[in-house]
Amino acid sequence: MRIAVLANLKKNAPTWEGMSPDQWDDLDSVKTIDAMLAVLLGAGHEAQFFEANILPPHNLVEHLQAFRPDLCFNIAESHFGDARESQIPAVLEMLRLPYTGSRLLALGIALDKPMTKRLLKYHGLPTPEFQVFDTPDDPIDPDLLDESGELRFPLFVKPSREGTSMGVSAESIVRTVAELRAQVARMIELYDQPMLCEHFIQGRELMCGLIGNVDGAGGERLSFDPLPESLTFLPTLEVDLAAYDESEAGLYTNRMKTVLAEEYYYFCPAPIDEALDLELKRLTAATFHAVDCKDVSRVDFRLDAANGDKPYILEINPLPGLNPGISDLSLQAMAAGWSHERLILSIVDSAAQRYGLSAATALQRQAGD
Repeated sequence: MRIAVLANLKKNAPTWEGMSPDQWDDLDSVKTIDAMLAVLLGAGHEAQFFEANILPPHNLVEHLQAFRPDLCFNIAESHFGDARESQIPAVLEMLRLPYTGSRLLALGIALDKPMTKRLLKYHGLPTPEFQVFDTPDDPIDPDLLDESGELRFPLFVKPSREGTSMGVSAESIVRTVAELRAQVARMIELYDQPMLCEHFIQGRELMCGLIGNVDGAGGERLSFDPLPESLTFLPTLEVDLAAYDESEAGLYTNRMKTVLAEEYYYFCPAPIDEALDLELKRLTAATFHAVDCKDVSRVDFRLDAANGDKPYILEINPLPGLNPGISDLSLQAMAAGWSHERLILSIVDSAAQRYGLSAATALQRQAGD
């Protein structure tokens, strides 16, 4: 097939005075793109990278019309907007081009962490109690306060629409109303967006990745007992939080994902019993289905140490990092005995099957152009 790889490189991102130093930590490196192209070319595909930006000098629409791809491998994060990860898929749908991964509505929901949590709550899936603050002075939900008017439990403050743990540090954990309002004010000033403040779950952090699609998507079946055969689950990964300095406060911080990425400490498969591992997989499938994700995703969990290691869903990432040997999903694939080639090609195969694409149909399409 002829495959266009679409991403936003950090080196091509706009800059301005006063921007947050982690502004573009979500974007991809040349190393990631080169590795993906090597896999696709090695498998016999015709593949080319395009910066996912419709504006000059990148002119994505014109380049795609000239390249005429059979499939687009989309990992574009885009730069601005509440639903920025949906922007390139919207362009692709306007051009009627098939693409890997979730569609624009699922991407918009997943990027908006409060919206994802509302959807999880609707389906009865476990996620920490929360409130969204548009300003530091917003009234605090009474359910979050005790009889004295102080926080009933520690809260965790993070931007509503960022990834790569942007804005996450030891200061994210607040224990008093004064700390909460001060941290919300700092984060709104830095990121210019609402802040998600949720019950801080003290405990282990794990991730469950999957590839495939739920048969009959659109239904309301969320129990997933047994697990769907159409989904392939990678080994559950646990961040070894104890291996890091106390300055990280037992969190999977932005600093750990960027500055310390080459010194990543983790367990994969995670040292958990079979029953808990199965429960995490069921919750992952349910979250994947509830948000209507496609082809690939990673769901992040915290285990509540004060409540028998009960799992709580933090978020779903439908555009997980694919940096070989570094990104969580890539490490999970390695633990399964997969090569990076198998990981990338499995995502391609999942999307191709979903669209009914094959080598024969690709040749027919190219012949008709």
